[in-house]
Order: sequence, then structure tokens, then C-alpha cells
Amino acid sequence: MSEPVQTPQTFTPRVFSGIQPSGGLTLGNYLGALKRFVEKQDEGGETIYCLVDMHAITVWQDPARLRHQTREMAAGFIAAGIDPARSILFNQSQVTAHVELAWIFNCVARMGWMGRMTQWKDKAGKNSENASLGLFAYPALMAADILAYKATHVPVGEDQKQHLELTRDIAAKFNNDYGVTFFPMTEPVIEGAATRVMSLRDGSKKMSKSDPSDQSRINLTDDADSIAAKIRKAKTDPEPLPDTLDGLKDRPEARNLVNIYAALAGMSAADVVAEYAGAQFGSFKPKLAELAVAKLSPITTEMNRLMQDPAEIDRILGRGAKQAEAIARPILNEVYDIVGMIRSREV
Repeated sequence: MSEPVQTPQTFTPRVFSGIQPSGGLTLGNYLGALKRFVEKQDEGGETIYCLVDMHAITVWQDPARLRHQTREMAAGFIAAGIDPARSILFNQSQVTAHVELAWIFNCVARMGWMGRMTQWKDKAGKNSENASLGLFAYPALMAADILAYKATHVPVGEDQKQHLELTRDIAAKFNNDYGVTFFPMTEPVIEGAATRVMSLRDGSKKMSKSDPSDQSRINLTDDADSIAAKIRKAKTDPEPLPDTLDGLKDRPEARNLVNIYAALAGMSAADVVAEYAGAQFGSFKPKLAELAVAKLSPITTEMNRLMQDPAEIDRILGRGAKQAEAIARPILNEVYDIVGMIRSREV
């Protein structure tokens, strides 16, 4: 699909990203998302972060648990370094522009685009006839999440890159259909040593909060002893660490632990391998455990403190929603004008 020509000056740089509050935060969420969100915030640009609770209900959620998980995730964002005074932090369902724009994008996107989404195929599987319409259509809502703010950059993991490509396709088709250069061609930001953190039990699978084995992941709510024990028991192989990254090519579990160390330490994976070349995992794992505890324990402590006052978390999310609404509503009103919908101009 051809994309409208745009110059770097056309759109104000703006970062947007979100996470589903459908389970507890893991080390994978921290290294693949939260840590990078904080880095983007600290670069000084405009940053908008969203707890995408409407995406969460594409599969059934216990209502009380969803509320708890949304607050817990907000606490995790703040404990990891997201400052509500410098970034906009809110939950998606409080800003209705997301679902309003999603409907318009449902009318722009094509069925074939949605059917090709890898995550749809993986999550619906052979039971696609019984999957929700929301699960099928949610990439259009994801596009609306991003484009409601004309976000120019989205920090994502590799597994979300296809959805960013679809967001660009929807933006391009909207722009071309209406002869405008209204939406930006949003760029995915995929960087860092551990943008895809793998299971501690199987290096071929992504670390997931839905994995039935709690030993497969490190939760941000784990205490220091649990973190150390999980790393100590993490699956590896009998070979020592090599002196170059090429030596980890066919060793997924070993590469995963090296990547985790690198991301936590702010090093490259190559530097980690150079430092520990020849070391057995019996000596490397305790070093990794010590580093993980040092980095994650303060986050866990702060999350626990914040969760003692859920009303304050709700107030923070409410303030963020008002800030987000102030950006998204004028953009959505322009969209309505472009597509020919009559809007009242009364104050």
C-alpha cells in the first residue's frame, strides 16, 4: 500500500504505548516495556501511557480482578519510574475517543487484514467460531489508541510489530480515502538487549503471565527470595558461557539469561559474554540473581506501598484521563469533520 508523503515537521513527536491489565506484571513487561517507557519519558518528549482495559475484555475477565489488576499495573508503572507529572498515565476506558475512533477504523480496515494477524490465529486457534468479535477486531482499537493522539512513535516488543504495521496501513488508507495527510505513519520503537524476554523454563517461548507455571516467570510482586530461587532454577545447559555472541546461537536458554543480565545492567549482550566468558552457570546465575534483586526489589516495595491507597491510584488515573481527553477529543472531532459527520458546535 502506498503511503502519503509526510515530512518530519508535519507531526509533533509524541510517544504512546499501553499494556493490558489482564494479569500481573512480569520481568518481561519491565524489560520489554516499562523500563523503555521510563527512558522515553526521561528523554523529555511528550509521553502517553495507557492501561488498555478495553483490550483486556476481548476475553472474559472477572470484574473485581480486572479492577485490582488495573490498579496494580498503574502502581507498577509508577514504581518503575513513570512520573504522572511528566507522563500522561490513564486507563483506556475513561477516554471514549478510543472506541469512537475504533469504530471508524473498523470501517476503514479490511477483513483480510484482520484475518492475517498472527495473534488472532494464535489466540483463536481452531476455535475461532467461538472467539469474540472484539478479539478479531481489536487491532483496529489498538490503531485508534495510537492515532487518537497522532502518536509518532510507539515502544513495542517484536510480537507487536505486525500490529504497528496494520496501524500504518489503516492510517494510510484513511489518508488516501479522504485525500488528507491527517494521521502520521507511526514508527515502532524496538530497541534494547531484552525486547523479548523468554520463559525461564523454555527459551523458545515468551515469558508470559498466562503460563501455568509460576517458575517460568519473575513477577514484579515476587520477593527477593523468590526472584533468586527462580533464577537459580532457570533452565540452562551444561556448557560454559562462550566468548562471543555467536556461541549462543543455538542455546536459547543461555541467550535469554545473558539478555536479561544485559538489560538489567544497562550493558550490551556482547559485553556480558565478554565479561563472563568461560563461566559456568553455577557462578553466573548467582550474579544475575543479585542484580535482579537489586533492580526489582525497590519496585516491588513501592508497588506494595502504592496499593495501600487504591483511591489515590484512581485519582492519578482520572487526572491522566482528563489530560488524554484534552488531546484526543479535538483530533477525533477533526476526524468526524473529514468523514462528513455533523457535529454540534454549541458550547
